[in-house]
Amino acid sequence: MKLVHDWLGPLELPDEARRIVSLAPNVTETLFALGLGARVVGRSAFCYRPAGTLARPVVSSYTRLRWELLDSLKPDLVLISTGVQRDLLQELHRLGYPVFPVPLPHSPYGILENIVLLGALLGVTEQATQLTAQLSRRYGALYQALPPYRVYLEFDLGGPITVGRGSYVGEALRHLGLQNIFAMHPQGYFAPDLAEVTEREPELVIYEPKPHRSHRHEKARRLMLERNWSYPLVVTGGDELAHYGPGFFDYLEALVGPIRTSMADSR
Repeated sequence: MKLVHDWLGPLELPDEARRIVSLAPNVTETLFALGLGARVVGRSAFCYRPAGTLARPVVSSYTRLRWELLDSLKPDLVLISTGVQRDLLQELHRLGYPVFPVPLPHSPYGILENIVLLGALLGVTEQATQLTAQLSRRYGALYQALPPYRVYLEFDLGGPITVGRGSYVGEALRHLGLQNIFAMHPQGYFAPDLAEVTEREPELVIYEPKPHRSHRHEKARRLMLERNWSYPLVVTGGDELAHYGPGFFDYLEALVGPIRTSMADSR
């Protein structure tokens, strides 16, 4: 398959790659959702969805790569994301690996676009069209599912991170009907001033812990007490809203019920 990438220029990739190394969790999940799991021969340490992914050898962290292992797997395609993986992408391209970057989405529709992109790249366009149609219908059904509660969203990424303009999570919150208190902040992802959070008077806090953390509700409630916050609180399972594979739509659907319950209990 011949194509011209905006960053990398002309690329020639296999028409139907059979030995794929995926270095991005969203990509890995998409490959399995498209029925291509058998073609995945390597993954990053952060690729753990679905469970079948775990049988593949770990080739990288998010930004560091085990080059000898990568070579031993003899990939005919390496898939990677943009953003913080951009330097690794450039290194792989410079060294001549058959690499293709899947872009960071700016809305949930960008997640669907990436499914179509991968379907075209890997010769499974029918499966990609079917999957995006299903997910699009489900996402459309969530439009204004909630009242316009003022919400503060926090990711635990070694410290608090929230979202502003141009983030797919912020757009998803807006789609649900919620009002992100930092919706007009000129950065997609940033460390908030917690005093400013209080000044903006949220009605609800959504807290997303790191994945695989036990006692996540207790930690979230402890943070609320330390900050002297008494807002209604919803805690996700970890790496749900921050994950932009097809499963994002499952997590978004699952968020509606707890928000309704939390807001009802606060009255």
